[in-house]
Amino acid sequence: MTSFPFLPLVPILLALSTGLLSAEIPLPYDPLSIDSDASKLEIRDLEVIDTPRSRTIPILVYRKEGIEKQPVILFSHGLGGSRKNNPYLGEHWARRGYTVVFLQHAGSDEEVWKDRRPKDRQTALSAAADVSNLLQRVRDVPAVLDQLEAWGREDKHWLKGKLDLAHVGMSGHSFGAVTTQAVSGQVTTRPGFRFTDERIDAALAMSPSVPANAKANVAFGKVSIPWLLMTGTKDSSLIGKTSPESRRQVFAALPEGDKYELVLKDGTHMAFSETSLRGTDTRNPNHHRVILGLSTAFWDAYLKADPRAADWLKSEAPKALLEEGDLWLRK
Repeated sequence: MTSFPFLPLVPILLALSTGLLSAEIPLPYDPLSIDSDASKLEIRDLEVIDTPRSRTIPILVYRKEGIEKQPVILFSHGLGGSRKNNPYLGEHWARRGYTVVFLQHAGSDEEVWKDRRPKDRQTALSAAADVSNLLQRVRDVPAVLDQLEAWGREDKHWLKGKLDLAHVGMSGHSFGAVTTQAVSGQVTTRPGFRFTDERIDAALAMSPSVPANAKANVAFGKVSIPWLLMTGTKDSSLIGKTSPESRRQVFAALPEGDKYELVLKDGTHMAFSETSLRGTDTRNPNHHRVILGLSTAFWDAYLKADPRAADWLKSEAPKALLEEGDLWLRK
């Protein structure tokens, strides 16, 4: 007699084809899945005026139409960058249901180098990477959060009622990572200086670094919120002489509990960007895929309290995104 082992599956397949089991079989968690309909994405330029400092903070806001009360993610650009950097992050996170706000920091943004001769740009950028500009940057963050709160209550404003500011993520690259660290739990050795904003619930630092005037365990040993750090085996910097090895001291110094680190094999300082530092860097296309997948799962777990994302992060699943030589660590 001929047997047909697939026959028991026929009723299940029929039920699936008619939608009878769709509510009973949830799709597996996938941090890379998005709604590809670009028309549903809103991108707007706005300005925050910090009157006490007589300072204007340009911002670029990404959000998906039709979703009310979205968690908020802030992003701080690197030295010489702008709010228009890294749209791959803004677009993906927004399509995942976040309002994403890219800050532009006057004094350490693209205006530092744009009108200078190429041979003078390095000197100008080095001069901009100073303590005074860092202080301006870390004060830009609460100023923007304050303004978002005000806009969220303002009648007829585009963002009225659309921001879930009880769930805020902070992120940034390079000098933006320094900014992120400062406002998300890093301890400074300067008496009277504390920049942590308690409204921030989770932080992502791309190309993190240890402050020059403090030991890593002192600076990061008391970080209490979830942190995700991303770096690469070739993540060095021309300014500040930060090495790939020194960047990894940040994760090593963090306390146990909801702390993660990604190290991309052959990842350079610009692996997290969409531009090249020297014009000759070879980009590994999988790097952005890994960055998007792990960052999205991190936000979903700690800003949306999605248990599927939390389970995914703490399982072996993230390793499916990695290539040989990449590292994914948690503690």
